[in-house]
Amino acid sequence: MTTIDELSHGARTSTGVSGVSLDVVLGPMKSGKSLALISMLSPLQFTRVRHRVYQSERHVRDSGVTSRSGGVLATTKVASLHAALEEQLDVVAVDEVHMFDLDDIAVVGRLLRRGTRVVVAGIDLDHRGELFAPVRALLELGPDTVSYRRAVCDQCRDFSATHTQVLRSGEPFLDNLGGSEALPDDGTFTYEARCRSCFVGPARA
Repeated sequence: MTTIDELSHGARTSTGVSGVSLDVVLGPMKSGKSLALISMLSPLQFTRVRHRVYQSERHVRDSGVTSRSGGVLATTKVASLHAALEEQLDVVAVDEVHMFDLDDIAVVGRLLRRGTRVVVAGIDLDHRGELFAPVRALLELGPDTVSYRRAVCDQCRDFSATHTQVLRSGEPFLDNLGGSEALPDDGTFTYEARCRSCFVGPARA
């Protein structure tokens, strides 16, 4: 995983190809993605590195990047990542990247081409166990590092959760929404981390 020293070095050399990288942190709910982002980005506030952390305005559970272990990272809520193109930033971080659109992933590509270092975190698999379309597009950009994290399964308690089970009224929600979409985090649904054995997908429903 990229360290603060590497992020700072990338910022100092952002006018050259050597300073550009795309670092991705993926995993289910409760897998420590936010903690990883916080540990990587929070030290930048004490440097001259120009940086900003973005979250989709669809994410209403928290006002910033918040880890269950207590860490917090201030974020800018946006409807689109196009806002990142309006500033001269050395490092751009994106939390809950699966809540953005394919157009936003194209913005990530533009940021990389102009020499910006990009760090993103998000859930890789949707409520049906399929790769989120924005995450697939992100991987197609050829990340420099991809870190897959696991969580404790809320059913069997094994430290092997790879999926996020979405529940509506206590039952698995498996509707095909047509094009992988992030569901609202407004209380309509509840979420559990589950291992492959405990996850209920379309084939097991």
